[in-house]
Amino acid sequence: MIKAVLFDMDGVLIDARDWHYEALNKALGLFGLTISRYDHLHTFDGLPTREKLRMLSEQYFLPARLHSFINQVKQRYTLEITNAKCRPMFQHEYALSRLSREGLKIAVCSNSVRATIELMMNLSGLMKYVDLILSNEDVARSKPDPEIYLAAMDKLGMKPGECIVIEDNPKGIAAGKASGAFVLPVATVYDVNYWNIHSAISKFEGEGHD
Repeated sequence: MIKAVLFDMDGVLIDARDWHYEALNKALGLFGLTISRYDHLHTFDGLPTREKLRMLSEQYFLPARLHSFINQVKQRYTLEITNAKCRPMFQHEYALSRLSREGLKIAVCSNSVRATIELMMNLSGLMKYVDLILSNEDVARSKPDPEIYLAAMDKLGMKPGECIVIEDNPKGIAAGKASGAFVLPVATVYDVNYWNIHSAISKFEGEGHD
């Protein structure tokens, strides 16, 4: 029986993938660098900023000593964009409120930093339904490693077969599958609604794990 729903955030609960892209490019622009939209979608999407900067250093010889400063600037830009653009979505409030009332635990497991997650959850009106938040600051290895989902299960006292992971990108989907949980892939935030989640839970409970 599924007892917990573990959500990714960007592209799942919050339509923020382009916000991170915009914020990082503004920070990189101070040093004459940019990430193309193609690379953003196919190479960097779903990775924490520190990993993106490490990869950029390998490709473009960005000095590692600048990583901390660029990351700080990027986070500041992300908070500015979030405050300007993040608003509640009824379908997400409805979904999380019903899941919570039905007794399921709700966790947000994101490669973003905790300050960003908490701000987005508060501005979206979803924080009151969330039992647990895990950020990239709470784990040693980011997605596609399953550490964040395994840590969430441990903190919630759940087994993998009692959890469904909702993810939108290949790295997150791989992390969810590697954790042993059931995984519901979604294409956009608009696919994340109560009926799709309820249907997936019913399907997975009927199938069980092999």
